[in-house]
Amino acid sequence: MMMRLLVLLFIVIPALEIWAIIEVGQRIGGWQTFGLIILTGIVGAYLAKKEALKVWNYAQHDMASGQIPTRHILDGICVFAGGIFLLSPGFLTDIAGILLILPVTRRLFRNVLSIWIQKRLSNGRPFFYFRR
Repeated sequence: MMMRLLVLLFIVIPALEIWAIIEVGQRIGGWQTFGLIILTGIVGAYLAKKEALKVWNYAQHDMASGQIPTRHILDGICVFAGGIFLLSPGFLTDIAGILLILPVTRRLFRNVLSIWIQKRLSNGRPFFYFRR
């Protein structure tokens, strides 16, 4: 099931990105589209680094005060995924990346991730599959 979903995502997402790039290119021009893709990559990398440092500092503060930084670990996962999305070329992944990085919208993804993890733990289903 998971493998089929991944294959579908690896086909559908790049196709949608190509469509979006072509549409934007027709509206604003090829070089401007290219520049916009480069700009979103640079700005995205900067934002991801800035937010990752904030999350890391918050996690260190929690650990120094004897607390488990659960929330900040989930934030770190979201920021990491958002950074990867922002570094990949395309406008749709850039939108997803920005939503994952910005603290206001990241809260929603963090909560969804937390609920998903709690369900997996309560059902006893493993997260990782190791094959030899």
